[in-house]
Amino acid sequence: MNSKTLSIIGACVGLAAFLAIGLLPALLYGGYAGVLLAGGIFGEPIKATLLVRMLIVGGMVLGTVGVGALFAVGGAVAGAAINALIPAGTPQTQKVE
Repeated sequence: MNSKTLSIIGACVGLAAFLAIGLLPALLYGGYAGVLLAGGIFGEPIKATLLVRMLIVGGMVLGTVGVGALFAVGGAVAGAAINALIPAGTPQTQKVE
């Protein structure tokens, strides 16, 4: 089996886990970071202007992308670790020709 295959499978499993358990918290905390940033730039209380909304949505996007990348890299590392633990001489799959 190719050494990259288990890493790619692990990354896909990590992204699926992110969609199942990490998407909502990433959006929530990213939006909260955007609100804090907008409050620091424009002052409190925050008025719902276009620039403030863009900062909040940008924080949500950055939070989602960052946590999704973390889950994907974690899954890829887990897949690479599994690949390293499997002995090299062990038949893993049968080739069908």
